[in-house]
Amino acid sequence: MILPGERSGRDPARSIRRGPSRIPAEVVAATQRERLLDGVVHTVAECGYAGARVSDICRAAGVTRPVFYEQFSGKEEAFLAAHRHGTAVVIRRMEEAYAAQTDWCAGLHAALRAVLAILADVPAFATLAVVEIDAVGPAGRLAREQFRMRLRRLFADCPPPPRGVDGEVLVDAVVGGVYSAVYRCIASGRHAELPGLLPTLAHFALAAFIGPAAAAERVAQAQAAGADWRRPELPCAKP
Repeated sequence: MILPGERSGRDPARSIRRGPSRIPAEVVAATQRERLLDGVVHTVAECGYAGARVSDICRAAGVTRPVFYEQFSGKEEAFLAAHRHGTAVVIRRMEEAYAAQTDWCAGLHAALRAVLAILADVPAFATLAVVEIDAVGPAGRLAREQFRMRLRRLFADCPPPPRGVDGEVLVDAVVGGVYSAVYRCIASGRHAELPGLLPTLAHFALAAFIGPAAAAERVAQAQAAGADWRRPELPCAKP
């Protein structure tokens, strides 16, 4: 559940002493991989994907180039591994926040609150996952779309869309709109402002399914009651 980039790759607590050791080889390899993922995130956030070098990643992780190539074939594979692992952590935290609520509206709000907080708390990962992923090329675009497809799961229990509206297209539009707003904030270096997007993004996402008036009421309830939305009379009950 630890996001790549939450820690320094050179964290002394994860250092491995030279010489004979009773630490199992697989534990050493796993620790080195974790440190490399942190190194990838911090290096890419600082230098950009195009400017990041394997030597920079190794320096940030506190490992040698031979160790890097024992884990990854190159910079692209290391980047995608950090993105894949990190987005899995993000999705898990969002799904846990969603599952803790009693209806879809509350769950969606909680999931949005979780992802915005995570990206604000670990700005280096936010930059890698949302902005620099575009620089990786076709493999990066595929990884980005896979992440967005996983976000669509949060709409599995959403209310039916208005008559004549294609539900799948509507969900894609909402996910894309939220992603775009988050992208602009991160790309301009305003990571700390991400949690402040919550009322607007929640209203935008809810209004598409329950209408603007009901969405405004739910957002107001969230602002006043810490997102504990439990009024069953509003059209958001989970099946």
